Amino acid sequence: MSSTPHNDVDHALAYPEPPAHPNWRRRGTAKPWPLTADQQKHNRELLDLALRKPRAAA
Repeated sequence: MSSTPHNDVDHALAYPEPPAHPNWRRRGTAKPWPLTADQQKHNRELLDLALRKPRAAA
């Protein structure tokens, strides 16, 4: 018997995830390149700003 209560089951996880769409796959041998230090800094600044900014009421 399962130790998880029946009312605590996430039904979205009841079935396996479908395979990715073929357009999501990379063709050829091109590999993603790493971000530069400036790009990483910019991303950190945007993340910091997003975390500090109050959320809009839904």
